Amino acid sequence: MSKRHLARSIVMHTLYQWDFRGNPSAIVPAIIDEQMKEFGVGIEETEAFVRATVDGVISHQQEIDKTISDYAPHWPLDQMSLIDKNILRIGVYELKFNISEIPPRVAINEAIELAKTYGGPTSGKFVNGILGAMYKEMEKSPNDISKNI
Repeated sequence: MSKRHLARSIVMHTLYQWDFRGNPSAIVPAIIDEQMKEFGVGIEETEAFVRATVDGVISHQQEIDKTISDYAPHWPLDQMSLIDKNILRIGVYELKFNISEIPPRVAINEAIELAKTYGGPTSGKFVNGILGAMYKEMEKSPNDISKNI
């Protein structure tokens, strides 16, 4: 398993705990520290990636959640499992706000793998459907990505 994949798992665990506790931003650094101590042994060099991704998702949460709602109109966010919702948040963040660092196909594949590992039996397909639809929109107008998503 790649170091970045493990780092994304830590991001997902962090966002899950943050969301489960009612989104208190003040505890995020402590959650990241705890997750890195427990699951980040040997991948300490990815801590900056973990922190940047968690901070990016949280700072863009409203726009990310709107994007998810736009692409999953039959699945309100409050009815999604916390795991699926936070995996989608990571995927949307990487597709929309971190596209210069993470290729879209990598972002989608990583989100699908997280969903298969941590989500329910259909989570991988669910995540693939939403992020795949976003990617198709991106391909239609690659010069104007942010307006299409």
